[in-house]
Amino acid sequence: MHVPPIHEFFKELDRVWKPTGTERIPLPIIGAGALLLQTSYERLTKDSDVLETEQIGEGVRSQLEKLAGQGSRLHLRHKIYLDVVRAGLPLLPQRPSWIPIPELTASLTHFRIEVLDVVDVVVSKLKRFHANDRYDVQAMVDRELVPHDLLVDRFRSAVDAFSLDARAADLPRYVANLHVVERDFFGTDETEIELPSHIDG
Repeated sequence: MHVPPIHEFFKELDRVWKPTGTERIPLPIIGAGALLLQTSYERLTKDSDVLETEQIGEGVRSQLEKLAGQGSRLHLRHKIYLDVVRAGLPLLPQRPSWIPIPELTASLTHFRIEVLDVVDVVVSKLKRFHANDRYDVQAMVDRELVPHDLLVDRFRSAVDAFSLDARAADLPRYVANLHVVERDFFGTDETEIELPSHIDG
């Protein structure tokens, strides 16, 4: 049975990990890494983002970056590295949907792997929307893993989460990126997204 390369990355991380406690450490994976772990999608990715949570304290974060961060031995060997992203930075719905990966977790001693749901990953990629993000989004749409109505619903939830602070100023750009996906990937009309009145766009 084919084992995705990203599985081997986490297994080696698990082997070299120095325990910080007795409980498994939750690793909530976002970005392309989440797509690789829950679908048949394969592409070279420069990183497997970990969304920093309350369970990932400074000690765990430091060891993750040392063992598996950019330039680490695991990075050089597997061409993947962990990038610990601080909570609040990604464009996510108010209550992100997390999917457990039990078969990978069962092969590990120190970690519990869960991934951001495919639709929520697509929402998060509308923030940066670089070439790789576009490629990932189109791949998920082509695989019919992103129902259009659900994407719009989850995007609106993310807009609500961002609309109450300084991040709101960037929302018109994210809406424009959603419209690109609707026009070019779904072949549908653009959905009107209501933004707070104080936002120029």
